Amino acid sequence: MTVLGASILKDMVQRYKSIYPSDDDAFDGDGYVLTVREDRTLNYLEHRNMVSREIVFTPPDCVAHLTSKSRFGRLGLSFLNSVKVHSGFVGRLALELVNLSNERAPITIRMGDPLIHIEFLRREGTPAPYSGKYMFQFMTEQEGSMYVDILSKNFPSLFPKPLMEEKLNERLISEEQR
Repeated sequence: MTVLGASILKDMVQRYKSIYPSDDDAFDGDGYVLTVREDRTLNYLEHRNMVSREIVFTPPDCVAHLTSKSRFGRLGLSFLNSVKVHSGFVGRLALELVNLSNERAPITIRMGDPLIHIEFLRREGTPAPYSGKYMFQFMTEQEGSMYVDILSKNFPSLFPKPLMEEKLNERLISEEQR
C-alpha cells in the first residue's frame, strides 16, 4: 500500500468528492484534516460519538486511515474506534471519543476545529467495496443522490445505480426512525 500524495488526493476530491465539503486549507501534507459538525464538550471519562462535518468517499482502489490531531491528544482526548475506512464507503464518519485527561478537566471540541487526519492508501487486488449498513450514514437525501450519481457513473459495475438508490433509501428510513 502507498499513501497518496496531496496532488492525487486533491484530484480524487475534485473528481469523486472523496471529501465533501472540502477546504483547501485542510489538506495537510499527504492527507486531509476532518472536523466535526457540532460543538461538544466531553467531561472526564465521558465517551461520545461525534460525527464528521465532511462526507468521506473512499474509492474502491483505496482504503483510508485515521489518526487524531496531537493537539487534542495532548489534552487527553482519545480516539477509540477503528482507524480504517473501508474501500467504497460513503458517509460521514462516527468518531468515538473519550476524555482521559490527567487533569480530569472537560475537553471542548468546536465545529471546524481540526480533529482527525485522514490518509488514503492505494490498495491492491480485486475491489471489494463496502456494502454494510453504514453506507450513506448521516447524509441528507440530496447528498446521497449526489453520491449515487458519482458512484454509478464512475464505477458502474461495482455500484449499480438501482442498488445504490436502494441502499440510500434504506439508510434514510433507518435514520428517520431514530
